[in-house]
Amino acid sequence: MVAIALALGATAFTPAAMAQAQASVAVLAIVEHPALDAVRDGAHDALKAAGYVDGKNLKWQYQSAQGNAATAAQIARQFIGENPSVIVAIATPTSQAAVAATKTVPIVFAAVTDPVAAKLTSSWGPSGTNVAGVSDKLPLQPQIDLIKKVVPNAKRVGMVYNPGEANSVVVVKEMKAALPKNGMELVEAAAPRSVDVSTAARSLIGKVDVIYTNTDNNVVSSYESLVKVGQDAKIPLIAADTASVERGAVAALGINYHDLGEQTGRMVVKILKGEKPGAMPVETSDKLELYVNPGAAKKQGITLSDALIKSATKVVE
Repeated sequence: MVAIALALGATAFTPAAMAQAQASVAVLAIVEHPALDAVRDGAHDALKAAGYVDGKNLKWQYQSAQGNAATAAQIARQFIGENPSVIVAIATPTSQAAVAATKTVPIVFAAVTDPVAAKLTSSWGPSGTNVAGVSDKLPLQPQIDLIKKVVPNAKRVGMVYNPGEANSVVVVKEMKAALPKNGMELVEAAAPRSVDVSTAARSLIGKVDVIYTNTDNNVVSSYESLVKVGQDAKIPLIAADTASVERGAVAALGINYHDLGEQTGRMVVKILKGEKPGAMPVETSDKLELYVNPGAAKKQGITLSDALIKSATKVVE
């Protein structure tokens, strides 16, 4: 009987069983908005699908930095002090805060446009460190092609962005290089804080034919203020995240952020099961969806072509 009990005990308390029983995932986002919330929920769903259930064999905790980089750093240090199995850092500023705070706790970043430019990794290959993750980087030419389809005669493309956000700086630089090859030019408007988005957008009135927004967190979290400018000034808005179309953008060709979250969650599961984050290359998503909003288009002074509407993954009514 003693031998049987010992055998059962050995089975019950193997390292693998203990690791799963004690799995702890700490999630940090820079701000709450539909795209980032979808990443969080997708990651949670992927963990659940893999058998990690919150309150049973998983401790899941989530905090938002409410758009404040200093708060992100504070939360990152708090999480690290609790020694979780994995930290999931959603968006560039929070990922930078987490990576700066630890070289040992595994970090999986998500919704980061360019992890190399953000200095999270030295390359898109395996990092060899405690960092892995999933990028939401979009190829720019399809974005420019969409601008042409929505506003065929556009010559000047406005872009509101936070110059302190590394992912936005990368997109602005690439757009500056790519637009002239397509007969267009970029007109920039800086919004260092969410409250600056409306003022920055209004500074573009009379200077641009269309406004394009990447997944800049300041802009996306204040998208309704941008929509008001677009409607008042009759400037069409084109976004890089599909959730913004439901909030008033005319169109977006973007990633499904819930799917991106699930992809992130599957990477977390691999780490929980023993894989090293430093052995994993940065992952991306090549599954793009086109959302259009004909009603928003009319409010912003244009009419979408039947061909574009028919080609959409989703038409927002």
